[in-house]
Amino acid sequence: MLLALLLSALAMTLIVGVRYLLASGGFALATRFRHPGLYAGLDRQIRREIGWSLASAAIYGVPAGVVAWGWQNHGWTRIYTDAHAFPLWYLPVSVLLYLLAHDTWFYWTHRWMHVPALFRRMHAVHHASRPPTAWAAMSFHPLEALTGAVVIPALVFLVPVHVGALGLVLAIMTVMGVTNHMGWEVWPRFVWQGPLGGWLITASHHQRHHERYASNFGLYFRHWDRLCGTDAGLGGFPAPAMRKNNRS
Repeated sequence: MLLALLLSALAMTLIVGVRYLLASGGFALATRFRHPGLYAGLDRQIRREIGWSLASAAIYGVPAGVVAWGWQNHGWTRIYTDAHAFPLWYLPVSVLLYLLAHDTWFYWTHRWMHVPALFRRMHAVHHASRPPTAWAAMSFHPLEALTGAVVIPALVFLVPVHVGALGLVLAIMTVMGVTNHMGWEVWPRFVWQGPLGGWLITASHHQRHHERYASNFGLYFRHWDRLCGTDAGLGGFPAPAMRKNNRS
């Protein structure tokens, strides 16, 4: 049993790590083609981001591996594989429920980690990326990574979810985590400047958080920032030359 648990945890750690490398690497490559030179001079920072992120992958992978083992061997969790076990309309609803719950947890723990004493101990690693890059999405201190690693494993014990819907939640989490740190908008202008952008978080919104630490704490949605008066709107992206001067 212990060996099976360890192997499951190791397998999930590898999956999370490879998912990070593929997603961040893919968007970093897109950045190179779309905005050549945007990450110039950031090689040392990027190596640091990759190191912290791979450590975070292990912290995310262990609880995920335990949950996966329990689900497959003992029927733990409320993950289901029969698409007709619940009404089909519940599939998109379950995705939205997971995103809303994750966003709520993220907003309040993120805001909590900006308390000065906790910021220095837990969150300063992430904000050491100046400016953040596509590799920074999982660049966390282990204590911060732990706060993020428990959310989805906890939710699968509480909220029924089809395995495919859960995969979609994880894909959205990965893509938004990476694209919100890229230093440019991957989405069309009508998304982030239109009605959708008033409710969904994209790179422009999260960029302002890295400029003004006391605002824009959300992960997927802007409603908590709006309700709590912490929404500072959309930020801009400094030109590579200006970024170089800011780092000097």
